[in-house]
Amino acid sequence: MAENGAPRIRLGMVGGGTGAFIGYVHRVAARIDGDYELVAGALSSNAATALESGKNLGLAEDRIYTSYEEMAARESARKDGIQAVSIVTPNHVHFGPAKAFLEAGIHVICDKPLTSTLDDARALAAIKPKKGAKFLLTHNYTGYPLVRQARELVKSGALGKIRVVQVEYPQDWLTNAADPGNKQASWRTDPKRSGAGGAIGDIGTHAYNLARFVTGLKTEAVSAELTSFVKGRKLDDDVQIKLRFQGGAKGMLWASQVAVGNENGLQLRVYGEKAGLEWRQDNPNYMWFTEFGKPRQLLTRGGAISAPPAASMNVRIPGGHPEGYLEAFATLYSQFAQVIRGEGKDVAGLLPSLADGVEGMEFIMASVASSKADGKWTKLSEV
Repeated sequence: MAENGAPRIRLGMVGGGTGAFIGYVHRVAARIDGDYELVAGALSSNAATALESGKNLGLAEDRIYTSYEEMAARESARKDGIQAVSIVTPNHVHFGPAKAFLEAGIHVICDKPLTSTLDDARALAAIKPKKGAKFLLTHNYTGYPLVRQARELVKSGALGKIRVVQVEYPQDWLTNAADPGNKQASWRTDPKRSGAGGAIGDIGTHAYNLARFVTGLKTEAVSAELTSFVKGRKLDDDVQIKLRFQGGAKGMLWASQVAVGNENGLQLRVYGEKAGLEWRQDNPNYMWFTEFGKPRQLLTRGGAISAPPAASMNVRIPGGHPEGYLEAFATLYSQFAQVIRGEGKDVAGLLPSLADGVEGMEFIMASVASSKADGKWTKLSEV
């Protein structure tokens, strides 16, 4: 049973076998609040790896599959079949499984970006899921309590009309040519598996989604410069983008995988006519909020909040005990469980959706097109 006494949701997984970082993260996130039980998996396209991974995770042998097609067909036919599936594969293997499981009436939890091409993203969004199957895109940074609070501050008008948005996500792990033996690096720098974008698809979409989630601003156009600094690299490893939002606000987005000295330096700054806010992912339990002409206020997760508190903060433990990346991921999983059970009307609009995934792909393709045209302003609606 889950923490709230509800039956656990039977979960399957595609990808995420032995040695896969993101598969481990999804499994931990699914377990934190006790809402899911992993019962089946197509954990690798390699039969031996799939079998070994499934056994290591305690799956019954008849529920360890070597293809997602077989898994979707057999699990949808079982009375005790999976109710939801997590897709934690490289980008080019998002569309096929998502389509198969939605059409089988199984809820889908998919890692970002939605697909490796915009055409696939739009095709996926056009599917009519069987049995009302739902979809969650795991832009996990939207699950942080103070990110939810930042969204509420903007929505309440505490910042006034938004003028400036600055978001960045620097890393340094691809500063040198990728080690061929590093699976995480090899597929992320391969256009056939990653898609049209390198850093922009891997972390730039996270930064973009965070800015959109908090501010609610609609993007009109982008002016982008995508660069591959490492010799021979086929995809971008540094992204610098100007954004124009509807209503007149301006934005800047920087994402880099060659910024030496940075690990996962995601941060957001939003400035309005009345106030500004600043949040960093490497210290996520604190956020600065400053009203013009007044001292800065340090808002804390689980602490006193002077502006309207975000009802969706989902604080698990008292303030002063840090929560972080895994708990933010778990918030998306637990709130999606509410949606699956028909109890999630209050949270459904907070969870990244298929529409967000399509927009993320439009952002990537508009930025790629802009960069190829020497930074020409490019509307998302034009790609």
